[in-house]
Amino acid sequence: MSTGPGPHSAPAPQKTSMFSSLKIRNYRLFAMGQMVSNTGTWMQRIAQDWLVHSLTGSATAVGLTVALQFLPMLLFGLYGGVIADRYPKRRLLLITQSMMGLTGLALAALTLSGQVNVWHVYALAFALGLATVVDNPARQTFVSEMVGPLQLRNAVSLNSANFQSARLVGPAVAGVMITAVGSGWAFLLNGLSFIAPLTGLLLMRTAELHKTKRAPRAKGQLREGLHYVRSRPELMWPIILVGFIGTFGFNFPIWLTAFTDRVFHQDAGAYSLLNVLMAVGSLTGALLAARRNSSRMRLMVGAAALFGALVMAAALAPSFWLFAALMLPIGMMGLTFNVTANSSVQLATDPAMRGRVMSLFMMVFFGGTPIGGPLMGWITDTYGPRIGLLAGGAIAVLAAALVGLVLARITGLRLRVRVRRGSRGVAFVPRARTAPPAGPLKREPDRVLSPVSQG
Repeated sequence: MSTGPGPHSAPAPQKTSMFSSLKIRNYRLFAMGQMVSNTGTWMQRIAQDWLVHSLTGSATAVGLTVALQFLPMLLFGLYGGVIADRYPKRRLLLITQSMMGLTGLALAALTLSGQVNVWHVYALAFALGLATVVDNPARQTFVSEMVGPLQLRNAVSLNSANFQSARLVGPAVAGVMITAVGSGWAFLLNGLSFIAPLTGLLLMRTAELHKTKRAPRAKGQLREGLHYVRSRPELMWPIILVGFIGTFGFNFPIWLTAFTDRVFHQDAGAYSLLNVLMAVGSLTGALLAARRNSSRMRLMVGAAALFGALVMAAALAPSFWLFAALMLPIGMMGLTFNVTANSSVQLATDPAMRGRVMSLFMMVFFGGTPIGGPLMGWITDTYGPRIGLLAGGAIAVLAAALVGLVLARITGLRLRVRVRRGSRGVAFVPRARTAPPAGPLKREPDRVLSPVSQG
C-alpha cells in the first residue's frame, strides 16, 4: 500500500516563472496595494530614525525606538498567530492596516505642528507594534489563501521583492523630503499610503480565495502550536537561526545612522543612499529566489553565514564608498536567507497551524529586536560603531555554523572537505554506515524526514 505525503509535506516542485503568481487577480491587487504602503512605510522608517537621532543624538535612543516597535511582537506575538488561525484573514487585515495608517497620520500631525517629543515617537512606535502583532501572521498566511500551495514559494519571494522595491523609492524620497521640508511630510504620506492596500482588499473576489479550515476557539491552542514546532526539526532549527539573525544581525537602523554620522561624517542623504544600496541587493536576492523551485536548508544556512561574514567586512571598511558598496551583497544575502527560511517553514507546516507557526517565526525574527536593539545600540555607543557592527556579524556567522551542524547531524550528513581538482571543496555528504555488531540483528524502523528538511 502506498502512502501519500503528510499534511505538512511540501508540494512537489513545479517550474515557475519569476512573476507567475502575479497572474492571479487577488494576489495582483494585494501586491499593488502593498507596493504603495511599503513605500510609505520605508519613508517613515528613515524619517523616524533620523528624527529620533536629531532629537537625542543617541544611537541607543534609535535602538530603543526600534525596540519599542517590536516589543509587542515579543510579548504578544504568539497570541496574534492564534487570532490569525481563528478569524478570516482578509477581515483582520482591513482592521490592522487601518490602525497602522492612523499611527502615521498621528505622528505627522505632531511633527508638522512642532509639538513632537521623543516620547511621542516611542508611544506611536509601540502602538504600531501592537497592530503588527496580528497583521504579520495574518498577512503572511493570507498569501497562501490568495495563490494556493503551488505558487506559495514564488509569492513569498515576490512579497519580499515588493518590499525591497519600495525600499529603493522610500528612502530616496524620504532623504529629499527631510532635507527640503522636514520629516512630518514623510509621516503624512505614509499614513495616506494605506488607502491603497485597503482598496485592494475590498476589491478582491472572495470566491477565488483558497480558504483554509479555521481553528475553532479552544483552550491550549498556544501550547499546541509550540509543541507542533518543537516536535519538527525542519521547523524548529530554521526558526532558531532566524531568531539569532533577527535579534543581533539586522540592527541596521542603529549601525547605519552611527556610521553615517560618527564614522564618515555624512548627512541624511548619505544615510538614504546606504539604505537604497542595501535595498538594491535585497531586491536582487528576492528576484533570484522567485526563480527557484525549492527551498534548501543548505542555502538558508550558507546565506546566513555569508551575510554575517559580509557584515564583519563592512565593519572594517576604511572608506565610505567601500562601506556603501558592501551594502549590495549584504542586502542580497540577508534577503536570500529570509525568503528561504520563510518559504521553507510555511511549506513544511500544516495549513491549520500556519498562523501560529508563522507568528512564532515573526516573533523571533522581529521580537528579538527589543533585546538586540538596545544591546547593539549600547555596544555601538560605548565601543564605537565598528565594534557594534562587527559583533552583529560575528554572532550571525556563529549561529549559522552551529545550526548548520545540528541540521546536518539530524539529517545524517557530515562535512567533507576535499582539495582535489575537479571536485567540490566543501560539501555535506551522507554519513558512512557502521558495521552492525555480531549476534542477532534487530531491525530498527526507517527514519522519515520531511522533504524540506533534506535540502
